[in-house]
Order: sequence, then structure tokens, then C-alpha cells
Amino acid sequence: MTRKKIIAATGCPTGIAHTFMAAEALKQAAKKLDVDIKIETHGQVGIENGLSEADIREADGVIIAADKDVNTDRFHGKRLVEVPVARGIRAPEELIRQILNEEVPVHYVKALTVDNQEASSEQAAGKKASSGSSQGNRKWMHTLYKNLMNGVSHMLPFVVGGGVLIALSFLFGIYSADPNHEQYNEFAALLNKVGGLSFSLMVPILAAFIAESIAKRPGMVVGFIGGLLANEGGAGFLGGILAGFIAGYVIILLQRLLKNMPKSLDGLKSIFLYPVLGIFLIGAIMTPLLVPVTGLNEGMMDFLASVQSSNPLILGIIVGAMCGFDMGGPFNKAAYVTGTALLAQGNLYFMAGVSAACIAPPLIIAFATVFFRKYFTREERNAGTVNFILGSTHITEGAIPFAAKNPIVVLPIIMLGSSIAAVMTYMFSVQVPAPHGGFLVLPVVTGAIQWVFSILVGSLAGAAIYGLYRKKLSEKTPIEE
Repeated sequence: MTRKKIIAATGCPTGIAHTFMAAEALKQAAKKLDVDIKIETHGQVGIENGLSEADIREADGVIIAADKDVNTDRFHGKRLVEVPVARGIRAPEELIRQILNEEVPVHYVKALTVDNQEASSEQAAGKKASSGSSQGNRKWMHTLYKNLMNGVSHMLPFVVGGGVLIALSFLFGIYSADPNHEQYNEFAALLNKVGGLSFSLMVPILAAFIAESIAKRPGMVVGFIGGLLANEGGAGFLGGILAGFIAGYVIILLQRLLKNMPKSLDGLKSIFLYPVLGIFLIGAIMTPLLVPVTGLNEGMMDFLASVQSSNPLILGIIVGAMCGFDMGGPFNKAAYVTGTALLAQGNLYFMAGVSAACIAPPLIIAFATVFFRKYFTREERNAGTVNFILGSTHITEGAIPFAAKNPIVVLPIIMLGSSIAAVMTYMFSVQVPAPHGGFLVLPVVTGAIQWVFSILVGSLAGAAIYGLYRKKLSEKTPIEE
């Protein structure tokens, strides 16, 4: 009997951990079920192990486990299941069985009388005609989340690179970039200038790639202009998100309005009509929206700033619970994205708590496997050692396999440890200028010792509780090496 062959694509917003964890989980599940599988990963460096036409032609089905835009037009005529990347990590066998048992519909792309670029745009917007299409089964909330995360994934390198360079400039002195101050240093000024330029592109890039996820290249152009308007108008991060979605659907509207034009004018539409009309419309729509959105943006910043100083306990509990609840999922990303947005506004305190809360979960697991060694299997202890590295570099996802075994018990423990780390970080008024990197960015952290201390206290507290839970568990089910 011929072995079944499945192809898959995985991707997460940061493209660092979830992408490859989902790929590995699918590989292991396929091996267990005696299925051939080839997996295309959409990581931070781009697409790796890309699927060829032959791979697609020979496949019995397709699994898309991604929280970013993945081109599904190429899978026309294949059974396709599309889920968030977290489900690819947690339920890989179920996804493969759905393909094998033909429980998922065949994916069809409607033949449109517009160019391929427009067809992709309508697909991304969830406008496929066939009732058998997988797009009809995807919940609209996941579509919105995927579009948003596509913007975030492209934005992050600008924020990380710019934030670290700006932080490095401060090592020469707080006023080292000011030519009128005695601390002025030419190299520090260069670092500050280049880092600031990278930071200034954050909102336009975010808006551009939200729109690109919805409407491909025409949307990206209009989204970038909308993001510039939001940035210059003071609407900031919230304005950029709004501009990205508006730009994407403005292009979708234009494509529908202009689809009956002669085919010979398709080139004119792409290079002239879409940019001209799209840029005009995004300007006309965003201009009156800038005032209320700017007010909302400033109000949110002021509220968070006041809570940081007046009630760090409540803020730390909220941030810690969000970061520890799904470890790289929507709640975690909501806190992370907010911290990233506040960095661009000059608020370095909020991100410090978010980073602490993201670093703590894998360290909780790592310390537990060290101090309660005999209550974990050899495989778990090896994974726990790896979590020291993952946690130290701000990769939260290493704790997921442990949490997945009993989420009802383990997740609250992780949330508690993360909350302790975040609360203490806010109480010490630590400032972290970079949104990623973990302990690698310690040289540019203000209050580095207090920050590490806060993370260790939260991690050790969580590890103690988790270790005691595993000890009690082993009394009922002895650990087998």
C-alpha cells in the first residue's frame, strides 16, 4: 500500500519558535502515523524548505498552521485544513488524521476576470466563492489576527534593530547624541540617529503589511501611506493598525469596482489606478479619523503610565497573566505588541515587565527539572536544560510541551510566576529598551540587576510550586526512565 503524503506550511509572527515547534510536532506525528510529510517554514529569515509544484501535485492534503499570511492559491484542488500555529503544536495528529480521513473540504480558488494579484487579494480577504473552500471554515477572528500578525512580524526587525542601537547610544551617556551637550559623542549620535530612523518606520511598516496580507502589493503601498499619516498625525500604533485594515479593504473595494474594465488595462490598474485612487482614499478616510484615534492613543499611553507608577501590582498581574496564559499566542502577543508600541513612544518601563513575564515560563520549567529532578523523566530533564537557553533569550515557547500535558494545573502556576516577575520589575522601575533578546540585552537595561532578580524570584517561585505538583503526581504515577 502506498504511503500517504501530506505537505504543510507553518509560520508565527516572530518566526523564531512557534514556526519550528509546529513543524517538528507535525514531523513527529507523521512519523507515528506512517505518513510522508514535507513542511515549508515561514520564519524570520523567510521561507525555508519551500514546497515545489511536484510536492503539491503528489500530496494527498495540505496543513497550514500559521498566524501569518501564507499563499494558499497554489493548493487549488487539494484537501486543506488551516489553523493557528498553536494548534499545529498541540494537535498535530488530529490535523493529519483529518486529511487522511478526508474530513476537510477540497480547497478551490475561484477563477476571476482580474489579474492573479487581485485573485490572491480576494482570497486573503476571505472572499472565495466555493462553499467547499477551506476559507469558509476559517473564523473571521483568526483572519483578522493573521492579518495583524503579518504586520507585526514584518515590523519586529525594525523595532529590535532600532531599539538596541538607541540603547547602545545611551551607554556613552544619556545626552551623548546631543551636539550641544558636553557628553556628545559622534559615534553615539550615529547609533541614535540610525536607530531612531529604524524606529520611525515601525508604524508605516505595520500598516503596510497588514494591508499586504489583505490585498497583496497594491494594499501594501496604500497601507504604507496610511501608516505614515497615522505616525505623523500622532495616532501611533493604534492608528497604524486601523490604517492597515482600511487600506487593505479599500483596495479590495477598488478591485471589485474596476474588475469589468478591459483585460488589456490590467497593467494600468496595478501601476496607476490602484496607487492613485488608493492613496487618495486612504488620505481622505484617515484625515478625519486622526483626531479621535490620536486622543485614544494618548489616553491609553497616559493610563498605562499612571498605572505603572500608582499600581504596579495590578499592572504586573495583568501583564504576567497574559504572557503566561498562552505563551506566544494571542494574549501573549497582545501584551508584547503593546509593549513594543510603547517603546516607540519612549516608554521603556512597560516592556520591561512584558519581557520578564515572557522569560519566566521556560525558566520555571528549567529550574523545576533541576531542583525536583527525580520527578521528571530523562527526556523532560533534557528539555528542561534547553529551557535555560530559551528563557534567557526571551523564547517563551519552550514551556509549552510541559504545560500541554496538564494545562489546567500548569498554566496557572506559570501565570503566577510570570506575574511575580512582572510585578517586581515594575516596582523596581526597570527600563528595557529592546523588545527581544532576553538577557543578551542586559548591557542596555536600566536596573539590570533588579530585572534579573525579579525574573529569578518569579521563576523560582513557579518552579517550586510546579515541582511540588510533579512530586505529588509521581506518588500516583511513578516516573519511568
